Amino acid sequence: MRENVPDMTPPGETRRAPELLAPAGDWGCVRAAIENGADAVYFGLDCGFNARARAANFPLDDLPELMQTLHRRGVAGYATLNVLVFSDELEEFRRVALACDAAGVDAVLVQDVGAARLLRETCPNLPLHASTQMTLTSSETIALAEQLGMERVVVARELSLSEIKAIRQHTSMPLEVFVHGALCVAYSGQCLTSESLGGRSANRGQCAQACRLPYDVVCDGKELDLGLQKYLLSPQDLAAYALVPELIDAGVASLKIEGRLKTPEYVANTPRHYRRAIDEAMEGVASTITHADVEEMELSFSRGFSSGWLGGIDHKRLVPATTSAKRGVRLGTVVAISRDRVAVELTADLAKGVKRGDGVAFDCGATSDEAAGGRVYEVFRHGRSETEAVARGRVELTFGHGALDLARLAPGQTCWKTDDPHLTSRLRKTFQSEGPIRQQPVDMHFTAGVGAPLEVVATTAAGASCRLTTSEVAEEARKHPLDTGLLQRQFGRLGGTPFQLRTLSATVSGRPMLPLSVLGALRKRLVATLEVAATAHTQRSHPRPPLPPLTPPPPCSTSIELPHLRVLARSLEQLHELLAMGERDLAADFADIRQYREAAALCRAAGAQLLIAPPRIHKPDETGIFRLMAKCDADGILVRNVAALQFFRETGRTLVGDFSLNVTNERSAAFFMASGLARVTASYDCNREQLLALVTATPPEWLEVVVHQHMPMFHMEHCVFCAVLSPGTNKSNCGRPCDEHLVHLRDRLGVEHRLTADVGCRNTLFNATPQSGAEVVPTLLSRGVRHFRIELLDETGDALRRVVQAYRELLAGRVSGRDVWQQLQASNRVGVTRGTLEENRNPLAIL
Repeated sequence: MRENVPDMTPPGETRRAPELLAPAGDWGCVRAAIENGADAVYFGLDCGFNARARAANFPLDDLPELMQTLHRRGVAGYATLNVLVFSDELEEFRRVALACDAAGVDAVLVQDVGAARLLRETCPNLPLHASTQMTLTSSETIALAEQLGMERVVVARELSLSEIKAIRQHTSMPLEVFVHGALCVAYSGQCLTSESLGGRSANRGQCAQACRLPYDVVCDGKELDLGLQKYLLSPQDLAAYALVPELIDAGVASLKIEGRLKTPEYVANTPRHYRRAIDEAMEGVASTITHADVEEMELSFSRGFSSGWLGGIDHKRLVPATTSAKRGVRLGTVVAISRDRVAVELTADLAKGVKRGDGVAFDCGATSDEAAGGRVYEVFRHGRSETEAVARGRVELTFGHGALDLARLAPGQTCWKTDDPHLTSRLRKTFQSEGPIRQQPVDMHFTAGVGAPLEVVATTAAGASCRLTTSEVAEEARKHPLDTGLLQRQFGRLGGTPFQLRTLSATVSGRPMLPLSVLGALRKRLVATLEVAATAHTQRSHPRPPLPPLTPPPPCSTSIELPHLRVLARSLEQLHELLAMGERDLAADFADIRQYREAAALCRAAGAQLLIAPPRIHKPDETGIFRLMAKCDADGILVRNVAALQFFRETGRTLVGDFSLNVTNERSAAFFMASGLARVTASYDCNREQLLALVTATPPEWLEVVVHQHMPMFHMEHCVFCAVLSPGTNKSNCGRPCDEHLVHLRDRLGVEHRLTADVGCRNTLFNATPQSGAEVVPTLLSRGVRHFRIELLDETGDALRRVVQAYRELLAGRVSGRDVWQQLQASNRVGVTRGTLEENRNPLAIL
């Protein structure tokens, strides 16, 4: 809430300090963030609607106290309502938003387009921030947030520093950037893995972290021996402390630390280092963050640190793939094991070493997640028991009786330091002490004169202010008149309060004097009044104009219209087969977009309609892909992001919004229909009941429903092809092994999932088991839905024909949905699943 924290820095303006934004999963984290330098915190509510359902979160009833606590200390509070909202939840969502508004929440983070419009109508003065769940990756996509009246965008973690700078050159929207914490391998808002495998949607805060599981690579039918590289989808953690000056130069408004599932100790540890990095960068001095500081951050939580995508694309650096677990600090290597001691050769660059009481772990299995560990009882060096930490040479560690099975250890294993009780104790003191440690700067101006009361105007760094006067009037001084020095001494005594004196100025007429007791009483009254003023202060200083009304196409009757079935092909071979079968309503999703021209020509010659699909992600300087696609002369576009919607809307082609637009309620549907779409595809996050609720609330002719598909689980910037099949590090030097090899990832159940790469080298992992919604089709037909789609993956020949014919028969009313499901279940090698459209699905059935 500091006034000197900018919303943006336009090009050419003086550098301004970005906000430091910390996570707060519970009250301990709130106190830790306040005392360790955060300017703002973000938190979830236990009534749902936030992307960290497993965090402790806060009851709605705690909101007023939470916001008062934060504002009293000059810290802003942002509530995360950053999930997709279903039709039958909109009224409850409105109720939660009203509670946030009434409690003085400084902003809410939102993912759902329809929910954002609802918030602007319900709480017009409540600031909205676009969550990273909105997958905003370019200035063109950020235009969506501008349309919704949002005031900040949390950009995707997959952007590099140079891409962020490019975006800043083309948008006035303030940008929030993740600088520390866990990295999702999939684009936030586009990951369907948990939903596909077990009905636990990441877009609903229920991610099951399937990316942290081991996978094998099957290349052209043969398993690759990658040694310990099993965790192929588990990135290292982001740690961008060294990039803080460059992020400030880029004009980033807020630096965000991930971790609403982390401990208060993590929140005490990490922000204080970034606070120092920001302050030093603003002062123009070199960073003083040391290797010891980095080790401290690693001890709080680390799967290994990297600069993530911010430092540019390096797939091997991002995902070393040898572990997915928290490791801590690498101590060294086991060199010998005796009856009761473990000899470890310490790492050369170790800063703090190992001492009695430290927690350690050893990698002692086929994979590095199979660890054994315990707390160090004694540390020996050169045969002598050491009482202080040892950071160099060889040490022998002993453990409590029975605390560690030494038989599991062997020379060559890595030893990790996982806990430091001294560090933990020091961190806890910052948020468990009675009085405030961090104080908010206050500027004071005094006006004094003989025969007049003393007046003070005080303003906090967050912008809260008050004006007070003494009831006593000043007399003519005989010895010690009021002056700046005396006032500085008296009003600088703010120890034990949430404030500290930053600047003091005075306008003094004559030689006024007041007793010190009067000055002391004024000081106490000033502190109390400032605390009240701070809790009442709000940043909502300007009225927000209403959003323009939507003008979607009016509803029309579909009761007599025959059902339409569109089939999506992923290769020219499939397209040829579909045309030969007589299919004339087609879509194409090709890795090589140059083939779209041939596909369009084939369909045109056959009298078929063809929609072509652009990539799901649009980054700076990728609009050329759209221009190339526009030259292919297809009938329409399967729109997968708002940049494509904006571009192709000007071409006059038919536009159908795809699942990636995340339409889960009638308000989102209306927004995109008013934006120029002919139809929208229902989100894959809808289960059977939620889909039917959407159909009930939405004109059915607006909707297209995918009833057969291999769910696209992970969609990611990370390229597994490059990471394991190429000596290169990114698309500039990888040699494109994706063009030469057929790759599957085998999960721990032995199921092999197809991996593909698109024109932007982004990978998609498809569920091997197709999902069929055949059994819900009759109900959808009865409610007026007439547009259906099936999506192929690898199917050709008889398998392709069986799938298409089964759904043709279903839509014609000649077979039942159960007949189709049973037929496909019997004919498919890996079976078929009802998936998200299963009736009464068990969300705990995650694989």
